[in-house]
Amino acid sequence: MARFGGHRDDWIDLSTGIAPFAFPLPTLPSHIWTALPTKTEETALTDAARRFWDVPDKAGIVASPGASLLIAQIPHLAPAGTVWIAEPTYNEHAAAFASAGWRKKGDAGDATVIVHPNNPDGRLWSGALPDTTLNVIDESFCDVAPDGSFVSQATRQGTVILKSLGKFWGLAGLRVGFAIGDPSLIARLQERMGPWPVSGPALAIATAALADPGWAAQQRNRLAEGAQRLDALIGRHTKIVGGTSLFRLYDVDDAERWQARLAEQRIWSRTFPYDPRWLRLGIPPEDAWPRLEALT
Repeated sequence: MARFGGHRDDWIDLSTGIAPFAFPLPTLPSHIWTALPTKTEETALTDAARRFWDVPDKAGIVASPGASLLIAQIPHLAPAGTVWIAEPTYNEHAAAFASAGWRKKGDAGDATVIVHPNNPDGRLWSGALPDTTLNVIDESFCDVAPDGSFVSQATRQGTVILKSLGKFWGLAGLRVGFAIGDPSLIARLQERMGPWPVSGPALAIATAALADPGWAAQQRNRLAEGAQRLDALIGRHTKIVGGTSLFRLYDVDDAERWQARLAEQRIWSRTFPYDPRWLRLGIPPEDAWPRLEALT
């Protein structure tokens, strides 16, 4: 806005992978705002998460105020060593491991990080999971492709799988994430977060979202339709690199020029410092399509 003008309501933000269709908020009882969260409410959320993701009984699970907090804490679960990260990918993992004293390695290290599906190209990890001391699988975008999840392997020693309610459910502002995996590691993550890590309103809304598989099925269909529509529109002028039904990645002649052209019409997109041709776009909300179509 400082560079291109306008106010927040004037802009269409397609730079994120957050769904444009948000889970409808339930009516919340008044005590949610006036009392601390109870253990019963916390357990209701993790129980709903276990059912929704079919988490193995022996796997640990903990909810957190967003997956970002978990990303920052996970490198402290093992002595600092070498970490291999399947790149290019979401850069917060590398930053978190570096902050905790780990060194990046070009091949197998003491820890492994896989983003599945990958951000920004949507690549799904294939084959066996690496056998390392700490094995992090970030499934923040995997709810669009639930059959590809590694949750069935969450009991493996050293494994931590990340989930997020911000992307698929369109509830980024709620700040709710999950770590699922090796019970000993999950217990240590819970200790590091302290009591009441997730607010009462967030617990109630997240529990309702995870208890509604019908809405999730409808969301997958809507997102798939939006991704196809976006590819048909943008793909006429670009090469489609990949993505998921939450975001699409395109190869363009000059990503910064494309970004500036879109921004002049108050549409924000994502570019990447490691590839000047990559442009990523999220799925537009329904009322935003005419403005995007007018540009293409």
